[in-house]
Amino acid sequence: MKEYTPFKAGKVREIYDTGDNLIMVATDRISAFDVILKNQIVGKGKVLTQMSKFWFDYTKDILPNHMVSVDVNDMPEFFRNSEFEGRSMLCRKLNMIPIECIVRGYITGSGWASYRENGTVCGIRLPEGLRESQKLPEPIFTPSTKAEIGDHDENISFEQSIDVLEKAFPGRGKEYATAIRDCTIALYKKCADYALTRGIIIADTKFEFGLDEDGNVVLADEMLTPDSSRFWPVEGYEPGHGQPSFDKQFVRDWLKANPDSDYNLPQDVIDKTIAKYKEAYTMLTGSEI
Repeated sequence: MKEYTPFKAGKVREIYDTGDNLIMVATDRISAFDVILKNQIVGKGKVLTQMSKFWFDYTKDILPNHMVSVDVNDMPEFFRNSEFEGRSMLCRKLNMIPIECIVRGYITGSGWASYRENGTVCGIRLPEGLRESQKLPEPIFTPSTKAEIGDHDENISFEQSIDVLEKAFPGRGKEYATAIRDCTIALYKKCADYALTRGIIIADTKFEFGLDEDGNVVLADEMLTPDSSRFWPVEGYEPGHGQPSFDKQFVRDWLKANPDSDYNLPQDVIDKTIAKYKEAYTMLTGSEI
């Protein structure tokens, strides 16, 4: 049996090269404020992989994605065991676009802090009088650069994203910047509308895209997971303050309230975190994990 080692390890995912394809394995690691925490959230990787699969299937009419299979029986023998089962995704190889595509449908987090300061979010002027957690008139696209582990992503304007992509893909920067912006908004609208029918508000999220061998834009990485999104319950939603969440905002809030924790979570926070992830998965998909 051929053995494999990851050629790339991110904050949460490890990526293996099988020759024709890649295998993305979602670990149980969790990061916050660009730091990998000392604790693992057991079962989290399976939620991330299965949640992404659900959304990739749901949105393939809008845009092709990189998913080939999440069944380890479709993968080399090395991956056909409990260590990889449920948390691994066989993917097409893509030339990744070096932009994180963030879309905000509600004003919260760093966007709310920026709006309170100068009435803008990532340089985009918003209407006066908005309240914290309020739904925006239209979702806004606020791209960022993709930082290495330990560094911070940098918010950039749409015009700056054109410049970044022009350097990466000479002659096609504006074309690709426009495509990923439009796809980001379309994906968010479809999925946010669906989530509302399942009792969840998707306040914001991020997408990543790559190019196939023909230069076509393809959706990649993870999609609308509790790691990459803010999920709020519809029940009890009320603008004017922060909202309870089903995502890792719960962990961020605990870390903010406990600055001397050295990024070490107590067991009750770990337990509540995985419970929130699983609850969101069940509400959105109708299945348990």
